[in-house]
Amino acid sequence: MRLPKQVLIITYKVKNSEIIYCIFKRKDLKCWQWLSGGMEDFDKDLLDTAKRELYEETRIKDNVTIESLEIFTKIPVVNVAGDFMWGKDVFYSEEYGFAVDISNQKIRSSNEHEKYRWVNYSQAQELLKYDSNKSALWELNEKLKRKLNKV
Repeated sequence: MRLPKQVLIITYKVKNSEIIYCIFKRKDLKCWQWLSGGMEDFDKDLLDTAKRELYEETRIKDNVTIESLEIFTKIPVVNVAGDFMWGKDVFYSEEYGFAVDISNQKIRSSNEHEKYRWVNYSQAQELLKYDSNKSALWELNEKLKRKLNKV
């Protein structure tokens, strides 16, 4: 059973000292976003959920490290599930951010997406629909710039 928690996963790679991000266009919502999905009652924890969702939506599961981000938000349950599926007193689904470097991986996009596209930070900020996606990108980009000594 799905729980009122979900993950947001930013896939990226560093190419020629430049950070590029892979964004996905959802078939049902017709918008660009990061990978995302809900925690199931069989998932051990949020990291397990992120690993499962990464695999389900890209077929990537080996030789990657998924890192937790600090970003955390709450989304009205009606925007996630369409109704109050977790009871009349559960108003929000919690969303937690993760990031994964997929530099040496091949994406096989799931049928949830029309397409995917590699973009730089500015392009991603322009194309992404949701504020939580943009905030997660900002955090990861700042951390990666520091790691690459670009600040």
